[in-house]
Amino acid sequence: MTHIAPLPELDQEAPFYQPVGNECALFEQAYQQRLPLLLKGPTGCGKTRFVSHMAAKLGRPLYTVSCHDDLTAADLTGRYLLQGGETRWVDGPLTRAVREGGICYLDEVVEARKDVTVVLHPLTDDRRLLPLERTGELLEAPDDFMLVVSYNPGYQHILKSLKPSTRQRFVAMSFDFPPPAVECGIVARESGLPHERCAALVNLATRLRELKGQDLEEGVSTRLLVYCATLIQAGMPILTAARATLVEPLTDDLDVQEGLMEAINATFG
Repeated sequence: MTHIAPLPELDQEAPFYQPVGNECALFEQAYQQRLPLLLKGPTGCGKTRFVSHMAAKLGRPLYTVSCHDDLTAADLTGRYLLQGGETRWVDGPLTRAVREGGICYLDEVVEARKDVTVVLHPLTDDRRLLPLERTGELLEAPDDFMLVVSYNPGYQHILKSLKPSTRQRFVAMSFDFPPPAVECGIVARESGLPHERCAALVNLATRLRELKGQDLEEGVSTRLLVYCATLIQAGMPILTAARATLVEPLTDDLDVQEGLMEAINATFG
């Protein structure tokens, strides 16, 4: 029978995260039962902040990897490098997390090359093994190691998706933008802008998100709302802050930008 030490009290320095459901309890249970976790949700809805918060709550070191087209299995596991005139093996973030009993978080895992998922498979079943072919090691993950991956379903297409054989190795949960009242509280806390002024920003974001899939590929993220509120709180005019955070990052199409600014002017003009 495996044993994991009781969870420590929440570190006061843990990144702020406002739960909107049972996601914290599910994460803790996945950790306790040594289950890998898959997070699905749009850009900027809080997935990365959630993982950082839970890693601090569980008292585990966190290794975060932002996946991209050129990310290889060796980037995760490690490679031989020339150091001080000698060739030495240097662990990658996944290997360090396994050795230390930490949490390895692969953000946007579908962006990585296919050989990455091959490396993950032995870690996501009852074997919990990480083979290092270059060194001849076969690492067994300790009880306090956890693998977490995420992706944005809105960007998926046939060439960039997780195979069913990979998806079914994970416990999964879906994320979305918080309910307006909760999101308003998050924006106010993170930016320092008064709650009533944040409410108008959240209402605007709700309307703009309805354009996703029409004029916009992605809706306004909670992250961008925090940026906007932060600039306003610092004294920047509302329309200037809104253009810099709620328009320019979302689209390069001048007609769409004009339409977004019309909606913003109708709210704040």
